Amino acid sequence: MALTTRPGARHVQAVHSEGRPCLFIDKDGTLIQDVPYNVDPALLRFMPGAGAALARLQRAGLALVIVTNQSGIARGLFTREQFDVLQRALLQRLQQEFSVTIDAVEMCPHGPDADGNPTCPCRKPAPGMLTRAARALGLDLSRSWMVGDTLDDVEAGHRAGAGGFLLRSGGETVWRRGPLREPDAAFDDWGALAAHVEHLVARQAAMP
Repeated sequence: MALTTRPGARHVQAVHSEGRPCLFIDKDGTLIQDVPYNVDPALLRFMPGAGAALARLQRAGLALVIVTNQSGIARGLFTREQFDVLQRALLQRLQQEFSVTIDAVEMCPHGPDADGNPTCPCRKPAPGMLTRAARALGLDLSRSWMVGDTLDDVEAGHRAGAGGFLLRSGGETVWRRGPLREPDAAFDDWGALAAHVEHLVARQAAMP
């Protein structure tokens, strides 16, 4: 079930186009179960309903882009090459098990500062990964959404000019509020999120 918390997002950085709408997807705690700093493909577990929901949304015409902070690289906990192995396994499983093709994966390898803030333009809640993917793929951010398990994900979506959804899977623990951090809607499961996005896409298509 979706809980709508406000009527719309405050857009502060947008890429306007006539391109496709997109669902931007956080990885850990949203698409897959969160195993901190994991790069072992054997430990990959999809969040319940995630694969089937992405298949529905791909059929509805959305591009699908994974956007993920991976500060473990900056911390020296794993290498970019190890992350690439995990990424290939993840994309392969989505294709084989759900017939889902991910259009792009955007990854930020940088760490935060001492206060937890981004030190680069790409680490969420900064919007860099979303705007970069939008330019590369010709996406319409004004008709797109970011989904994640933290309010940093929501803020990144809004800063990019997209919507922001919260998947209530337990990832958010700080609950630092602000105008850009209020979800457009929050969900307890992927099925409800997919149904809500399908409705929004259909409504967009019906607009003159």
